[in-house]
Amino acid sequence: MSNIQVGTEITPLQLPPVSRHTLALYCGASGDHNPIHVDSDFAVKAGMPDVFAHGMLSMAYLGRMLTNWQPQTKLRTFTSRFVAITHVHDVITCTGSVIELFEEQGVQLARLSIAATTANGAQTLLGEAVVAL
Repeated sequence: MSNIQVGTEITPLQLPPVSRHTLALYCGASGDHNPIHVDSDFAVKAGMPDVFAHGMLSMAYLGRMLTNWQPQTKLRTFTSRFVAITHVHDVITCTGSVIELFEEQGVQLARLSIAATTANGAQTLLGEAVVAL
């Protein structure tokens, strides 16, 4: 992949708006049944305006973006930190760009800066990934 260089942007992944249905499906798939993600009454009692998405749902979206770009077998590391809440109805776009090219044990690698961002520009997750080229 000689066309990859520092600054190369990977194809963004834009998701449909986060729906209550998506949150319920994610609860079942992940085993995380915290009611703050699916029970509006519970969320309001906890001081939130409504339910909100699991942070790991957005991390899964980042993972999908990465594996759309390179096969999963090339993914070496993938980290993120949660910096803001993803609210129900938010539209998330995942982005990434190459910030470093390096070699380790004879393998060419790319380090990427990755982010999940809402339509209004709020970054909800920030992270890095390393992929073999």
